[in-house]
Amino acid sequence: MSIERIGVTRRYSDAVIHGDTVHLVEVPTTLTGDITAQTREVLASVEATLRRAGSDPTRLLQVTLYLSDMSDYDAMNAVWDAWVPEGCAPVRACIGARLANPAYRLEAVVIAARAG
Repeated sequence: MSIERIGVTRRYSDAVIHGDTVHLVEVPTTLTGDITAQTREVLASVEATLRRAGSDPTRLLQVTLYLSDMSDYDAMNAVWDAWVPEGCAPVRACIGARLANPAYRLEAVVIAARAG
């Protein structure tokens, strides 16, 4: 089975597709935003990357969210709940972690099925 990579750099790819499964990671680019702004930004990036890979949020399989501060959990979930399509919630974990950049409030690891 072939492996397809989108947005390849020396260190990472924006997405890796193996068969009909899309793998991606997203972090915020606006580092001054609160958890609501960063969550919106990360989820918009997830959606855009999924579409580039031939998928969309209705095809989510598994999402792991890393929060730098677990007190952001409720505010992050408010954005998440409005974004994830009804009836399409993936399996999901939310973990408190020290992230690579201290300004990151959120990091998302996503696995989705390719559409079609």
